[in-house]
Amino acid sequence: MTTDLNDIPALALDWHRNGVGVAIATVVETWGSAPRPVGSQLAISGQGDIMGSVSGGCVEGAVVVEAMDALEDGKPRLLEYGVSDDEAFAVGLACGGTIRVLVEPVGAAIPEDMLAKLVEARAESIPIAYTVDTQSWERALAGAEAFPERFRSDKSGFEGSLFVAIHNPPLRMAVIGGVHIAQCLLPMARAAGFAPVLIDPREAFASAARFPDTALVHDWPDAALSAFDIDTRTAIVTLTHDPKLDDPAIQAALNSDCFYLGCLGSTRTHAKRASRLTEAGFDEAQIGRIHAPVGLDIGAKSPAEIAVSIMAQIIQTLRQG
Repeated sequence: MTTDLNDIPALALDWHRNGVGVAIATVVETWGSAPRPVGSQLAISGQGDIMGSVSGGCVEGAVVVEAMDALEDGKPRLLEYGVSDDEAFAVGLACGGTIRVLVEPVGAAIPEDMLAKLVEARAESIPIAYTVDTQSWERALAGAEAFPERFRSDKSGFEGSLFVAIHNPPLRMAVIGGVHIAQCLLPMARAAGFAPVLIDPREAFASAARFPDTALVHDWPDAALSAFDIDTRTAIVTLTHDPKLDDPAIQAALNSDCFYLGCLGSTRTHAKRASRLTEAGFDEAQIGRIHAPVGLDIGAKSPAEIAVSIMAQIIQTLRQG
């Protein structure tokens, strides 16, 4: 198999099956301004290869030593490190604190079949949680229904002695219409961790020259979104002002599990849009999912300002519901 080096569970499974042995280190608690959030992982092979990170460098060496010991005795470890102000400042933090790291050898602690199911779910963009009780060392996998708030907010962490590691599908954004606002919005989406795609059948609008480093789809929005496989980690924004392009995209979005749908246009424009959707068979609750006029009301005027308001509203919806 070809393994994404950024996919620590898949890489660890690959190393384990190749017989080199591997332990996975996971950040389970840390200080507020840490460079690596809770849930960050480091894979350490029995040959001394490492991939990933659990800190900015201040505890990595100690974690690797503990991981090699865990591979020897097959036992998990819950480690705690105090980080001095000087060490913290050296890796870009304002002050020191405490970081806790869970180290688990694959096979001896994490069952291979459980890790394989986790890797499979991640590959298929299925939300999944890996849980481990740090008192009994019992482990399990759970779906999004078990920890809805954690999945919504992407927040791994402890519930009592139970550590819950959230593995969400990647964030994606589909923008309909290669307009000026989209030129500002797409780079913001990438910076915020989204994988964006621009959909517009008008190649003059959605050109590589106007949208460098952007995935472009020159198809009608309904067909493009059908192929896009919309899920609960997808945001959709329509910007063309043209019902022939926007309406098919909106209808596809309303029939999907996307977590956000925003549509450019005034209150009057949206009222006309809502009437068309009602005539098409959508009910009030479905139409109520639409954020329109799109974006937070911050008094935005320019394309860049409007893009900021849209991105802020998408993040607000993602994190706060």
